[in-house]
Amino acid sequence: MTTTLSPPPATDNRPERGGFGRVLHAEWTKFRTVRGWVLGTVGALVVICLVGLLATAQSNDGGRDASKLPVGPSGEAVNDAFYFMHQPLKGDGSITVSVSSLTGQVAATPTENKPGLAPWAKAGVIVKDSLEPGSSYAAMMVTGDHGVRMQYDYTHDTAGLPGAVPTDAPRWLRLERSGDTVTGYQSADGSTWDEVGTARLSGLSESPQVGLFVTSPSATEETGTGTGFNPAVATGTFSAPVLSGGWSGHAWQDRQVSDGAGTNGSYSQSTKGQAIPSGTGYSITGAGDIAPVVGGPAASGVRIVSNFLVGAFAGLIMMVVVAAGYVTVEYRRGLIGVTFAASPRRGRVLATKALVVGCAAFLAGTIAAAVMVPFGGARSLANGFPVLTVPASTELRVIVGTGLLLAAASVFALAVGAILRRSAVTVTVVVVGMVLPYLLATASVLPPVASDWLLKVTPAAGFAIQQTVTHYDQVVTVYSPMHGYFPLAPWEGLAVLCAYAAVAFGAALVLIRRRDA
Repeated sequence: MTTTLSPPPATDNRPERGGFGRVLHAEWTKFRTVRGWVLGTVGALVVICLVGLLATAQSNDGGRDASKLPVGPSGEAVNDAFYFMHQPLKGDGSITVSVSSLTGQVAATPTENKPGLAPWAKAGVIVKDSLEPGSSYAAMMVTGDHGVRMQYDYTHDTAGLPGAVPTDAPRWLRLERSGDTVTGYQSADGSTWDEVGTARLSGLSESPQVGLFVTSPSATEETGTGTGFNPAVATGTFSAPVLSGGWSGHAWQDRQVSDGAGTNGSYSQSTKGQAIPSGTGYSITGAGDIAPVVGGPAASGVRIVSNFLVGAFAGLIMMVVVAAGYVTVEYRRGLIGVTFAASPRRGRVLATKALVVGCAAFLAGTIAAAVMVPFGGARSLANGFPVLTVPASTELRVIVGTGLLLAAASVFALAVGAILRRSAVTVTVVVVGMVLPYLLATASVLPPVASDWLLKVTPAAGFAIQQTVTHYDQVVTVYSPMHGYFPLAPWEGLAVLCAYAAVAFGAALVLIRRRDA
């Protein structure tokens, strides 16, 4: 018996009727053929840009020169203002000194000072790549109220011995340079030394400037209208520095390094920086700060990236309207049955709708942010406002994050719309739950505790993805939503919004399988 083998049937690679690709194409076709949804998406992009343009339209002819905001090694805007007694160190070596006192004065009036010391006033030894503001450095210091610290490259801070300088025993400080590595040491008696920390300063010059420094940020004062910042100076008393290694033998020079752009410390009218001999050592007076600029009242007039995206909430509202209508219109017109007949798998329909509206919102938000971040910065500089520089990676996160913010909010609105089946009610619920808490918190109409709570537990937490202000313990300012700081980290805040969207999507999926069967 002969068996004839038939060739295998031809394979049809086209998606089966009702497959995910076919449903996705159908939903995309549905979205793009409804003029109102397309115009609403484009309108969201446009309104973000328009509101951003209005926010940057003000001119500040008497403002500070933006060039006075130095940029640190990591790309962030920094203060780099201090009084410096220095000479070059060629190659490796060390500097050792004791600090016997740190005192200060705070401006009581524009022409008079009163005794006072800012908690983060600093006096100590520093290795600095150059005298150019923003250049790399490592320093060992005593502070007004935070003990001995080792700080380097503006954002790094390591604690040493606690407490202020004792009146009967100086603090001994030492920095040792070995290639690109600088190590900081402390001692209570000048004999027994403990290592505080090590800094690797990539590309440290062959002959960095090394010596003694003093600086002081503005001192805070609580007033009836909030936290005030008064100019302050500090004075440190040093022993004669002990040098080893490749010192050039040059005479000590002293100068003010930068003026801090007035953002975290500045001179009062009646006190100037100086370095004068005192016994066998020196008394040095200085003001300013060596730290990141973080905005807030201490940096009044400095614009941050989120200022250029203030219109994101308006664009978000428009996308919420689009997303809500994208699902509720089918219920209102009785077309949902046709959609489910064409694709009986309800979850697939909801998922493709979420993908379509989420992608549309993501593109609108990302494009708008990509336009406004550089344009808003350039426009602010042209109008006399310094801009808080941030690393390129932070700018990219803000741009992409704005798109993700609108996308997550749109999916959230779509899911709520599937649950409520009424467009106006859906928009009201989402706006009240997300946009209203954001506006209340950033307008500072609520107590700080209430504002922080709203931005932690409501969908408004998602706006944290746009923040560029980082909390640094060594920088005193008002960290609040009004000044660009959110209680949750950027991705944590977005995760809260995504959790709301996921829960709403799950609830919608259960309901459409039961209720719309």
